[in-house]
Amino acid sequence: MRAALAARVSKRFALRAVECMAGCDRPISVGLQGPGKTQYLFGEIETEADIEAISVFAQQYLTNETGWSKASDRPKELRNKTLARLPAPRSEGKL
Repeated sequence: MRAALAARVSKRFALRAVECMAGCDRPISVGLQGPGKTQYLFGEIETEADIEAISVFAQQYLTNETGWSKASDRPKELRNKTLARLPAPRSEGKL
């Protein structure tokens, strides 16, 4: 999975393998995050079409200043695979 993603996403992304992203009911999980941007977690990334959808969304994410997108803006393969969408952290760093 990591090699397939590395071949398709921008080198601006740092790919990391982690043991747990709390998506046990819907493995394999892939997350995207960027400074000052909305963060996403997708689950059940299993097929070649899913990997391609992640690569398309990753490009959309890079070009979107805030990272925010509606489900209908994402590739259709990801619309029912979104586990979490977290707003960008507030700049003042307070809860």
